[in-house]
Amino acid sequence: MLPFHRVAAEDFAAVNQRILDQLHSDVPLVENIGHYLVEAGGKRLRPLLVLLCARACNYGGERHIDLATIIEFIHTATLLHDDVVDTSDMRRGRLTANAKWGNAPSVLVGDFLYSRAFQMMIALQDMRIMALLSDTTNTIAEGEVQQLVNAGDPEVSEENYFGVIYKKTGALFEAACETAAVLADCSTEEQNALKLYGRHLGLAFQLVDDALDYRGNPEELGKNVGDDLAEGKPTLPLIYTMANGNSSQATLVREAIEQRSAAKLVEIVEAIEACGALDYTMERARTAVEDAKAQLDFLPESDQKTALQQLASFAVERNV
Repeated sequence: MLPFHRVAAEDFAAVNQRILDQLHSDVPLVENIGHYLVEAGGKRLRPLLVLLCARACNYGGERHIDLATIIEFIHTATLLHDDVVDTSDMRRGRLTANAKWGNAPSVLVGDFLYSRAFQMMIALQDMRIMALLSDTTNTIAEGEVQQLVNAGDPEVSEENYFGVIYKKTGALFEAACETAAVLADCSTEEQNALKLYGRHLGLAFQLVDDALDYRGNPEELGKNVGDDLAEGKPTLPLIYTMANGNSSQATLVREAIEQRSAAKLVEIVEAIEACGALDYTMERARTAVEDAKAQLDFLPESDQKTALQQLASFAVERNV
């Protein structure tokens, strides 16, 4: 268990139990797939952010357990749908649900998790939180569609890329922190600070993920290195290489994106390393982390605040 998990260990255990309770269904396949996903583990950073932010803001109730569960269900639903769209067969070192059960069950169980999340939102009886999370799920869907449109297109700009990763990843990190602040009755300024903390943290995590796709160890990552390239995703390391590499490096990357092929992965990794694309991507991630940490100044000193700072540092220090 990582240090920032230990701070919220008791609340985290309650979230894990709430997840299992809320996965109940009269349809066995729903529970089978749901439990398979839960057992896969993962860092569960998004629900953890809810727990840490709420307690850092001196929230003394228990509704943050349900809110953290809602955030995790939304995230898991997006993963189920992502793996179908990307035809992925490996996540967290195991077969994806679509590889194990097929595309149709994966999509439908993703829909179940989305709808269960909204059932739980209604039970919270807080229209502010429901409005935020409704907007967030819509934003995530837009990001997924935009990423699909961008696949195979080497003309995608750095600005367009950052817009996609905000929608796909940053928005849910942002919502986890902001809704926790709303639940804790923080001021508008404090809500906005935690919102920005989550946004910058989410961007940092996605930037590092995109760098690890060309630098990571497949066994540690739990997925195949080069998957993004095989899907024709123009991520920042590739965009930077096309803009700043020499003509042969740029052409190599451009053709791989257009052909949605990882056949020349070794040469491409050499090209993006040689022109400094991975260093640039990691530098952008470190800047995002510092921007995130700066938003925490308003919080009183506490174990939870320290954990939020540690979590931000972890974003750029991790190998998975």
